[in-house]
Formats: sequence, structure tokens, C-alpha cells
Amino acid sequence: DSSTSRGLGDVYKRQPEDNPMSEVKVELGRRLFYDTRMSLDGTFACATCHLQELAFTDGFDRPKGVTGQFHPRSSMSLGNVAYYATLNWANPNETTLEHQALGPMFGTEPAELGLADREDVLIDTLADDPLYPDLFRRSFPDTEDPISVDSITRALAAFERTLITGSAPFDAYVRGDSTAISESAKRGIDLYFGEELECFHCHGGFNLADSVDHTGQLIGSTPFHNTGLYNLDPLGSYPERNEGLFTHTGKLEDMGRYRAPSLRNIAVTAPYMHDGSVPDLDAVLDHYAAGGRTIDQGEYAGVGSENPNRSEFVNGFVLTEQDRADLKALLAAFTDESFLTDPRFSDPFPQEAD
Repeated sequence: DSSTSRGLGDVYKRQPEDNPMSEVKVELGRRLFYDTRMSLDGTFACATCHLQELAFTDGFDRPKGVTGQFHPRSSMSLGNVAYYATLNWANPNETTLEHQALGPMFGTEPAELGLADREDVLIDTLADDPLYPDLFRRSFPDTEDPISVDSITRALAAFERTLITGSAPFDAYVRGDSTAISESAKRGIDLYFGEELECFHCHGGFNLADSVDHTGQLIGSTPFHNTGLYNLDPLGSYPERNEGLFTHTGKLEDMGRYRAPSLRNIAVTAPYMHDGSVPDLDAVLDHYAAGGRTIDQGEYAGVGSENPNRSEFVNGFVLTEQDRADLKALLAAFTDESFLTDPRFSDPFPQEAD
């Protein structure tokens, strides 16, 4: 898989030994990713909530599943998803793409693709397709029954591991092209990696994120952070169903702690935060400059900067208008246009109809 190193130097994805990559398996996974028959009524696919032109997010604050239920959290970008130590927003136990795929397919709280208790129907549908049986046999040649839930999740994971983004103007600048980004973006680098704003503590490294796992790394980095987005009571509570790491640990200090997403392609993935409640980059900068969000009224009223569980890196700062423009110029320079248009990651079905 030549895409594993595209733009990322000597950092390579960690691949499970029991699911080796192959071109045919990746192609099978791509078709499954875009196939609406992978849903209860044939109208939804993985790609419904993960659009390539939006860095595989969907542009909504919260996605709606096939049954009309809204997910409590926003769709995450799949760029460089193979490098994450944990998947999803705040689940420390979700660590493999193969297992993670089961949630959207068969989960019921909420239902996304709505395939719970329909495994046999799904497998029969794929088996009746003129192309899938051959693709499954070639992808899993040593498997007696190649069309199975297990092989479906393995193929999806193989495709997702090819979704590599590392060719933004910022990357070209880091590799030595001084003309790749504007003078404003260069000033933004000084702010971003400075100790006053401290952006780099949670959004540093090759993936502009601090949750990473790759070959040569003995233990993956799996931090979670409370950014003061909410503060509903003296305990620092977050809204129900969006309590972050606390949901899995039961520890009050984990209330509102979430994984810091990569800032790669951040300019095209609005709205922001785990629940999509921050509409644009200016609002994001306002949030961090204030050291947490203040909500004046309503059921979520509270002063986020006073949250007792707030990260030590979210302390607030002063931004001039020039600083704001420079930071936004840098964030725009994180956009990898080739990733957003690469035909290897695109929907295969319209191409067949042409």
C-alpha cells in the first residue's frame, strides 16, 4: 500500500497481522463504504455521514441515522484514522477499525445504518450482487465462507487505512518549501506552537493530534481532554449522553473529557467540537481565548472556564485581530486538497453508471 507513507515521511500505520492489506480488499471496502444496501432501507451508507469533500465528515452538528434518530455526537473526520490510538470521541476501549465498524452497522443507541438482527439479510443481499462474491473470494481466499460480517468489517477497515492525508501546504512548508504558505500562516505557526496559546500540546505531532499509534511506538498515546465547553453544576457536569470519558470510567474527573481530533483539513469540517455546537473557526478561537465557553441562559447555562475538570492547557489568552487572521491562515494551510478529491477514495458507483 504505497499510500501509507504519502506525505508522512517515515511514520507508518500499524496494521493488524490478521487483516493484511491487499488492493482487492481495499477496493471491496471502498464499495461497501459507499453502498447504500449496507443499511436498513437502502438509503444510507457509511459515506452518508463521511463525505470525501468534507474530509469524511458531513457538515452537520449531529448526524441522523436511517431510522431518523440523531446521534449525540458529530461525525469525525476519517483522515489518517489508521493512526489513532483510540477511535470515536471518548471510548478508550474502541481501538480497532474492524471492531469500530460494528457500531454504525448494528448499534441501536442510536441506530445509524440500522442493521441490527439483519445480518443474514445483509449477507444474502451482497451474495446476490454480480460483483461482490468474486471480490470477497479474492479478498479472503483462505476463508470457507468469505461473505460474512467479519470479512465485511475487515474490508471496510482496509479501505479506511488508505485514507491518508499528508499533502497540505503546511506539509510542503515543513518539508522545506518556504513559499508553500503565506507570511500570515508563518506567523500563525509561531502562535500555534507557542506556550501562550498552547495549541500544540493537544494538536501537535505529524497528525496534529495527540492520540496516535504507529509502528515503532511501544504504547499508543490515548489522552482525553475537557476544554470547558460546558459547566452545568459545581461538579462540572456535561449534558446527558455527552459526558465524555466519564461514561466509560465513572470517574468524576473524566467528566467532559474527549479525544482531541486532528486539525488536518479543519477548515472544511465545521461545525466543531464533539457535539457540533461551535459553528465556525472564529467561534473556536473565541472559546479557547476565553478559557472555556460561557452559556448565559437555558438548560446548558454555565461558565466553562470555571469547570473543575478543565484541561491545564485551556487557560485563555488574548488575540489581536492580526493574531486571529494569522491563526486562521495557518488552519487553512492544513487543508489537503488532493485528499478531498483523490479518486481512490471516491464513490465507485456513479463512475460505473457513466
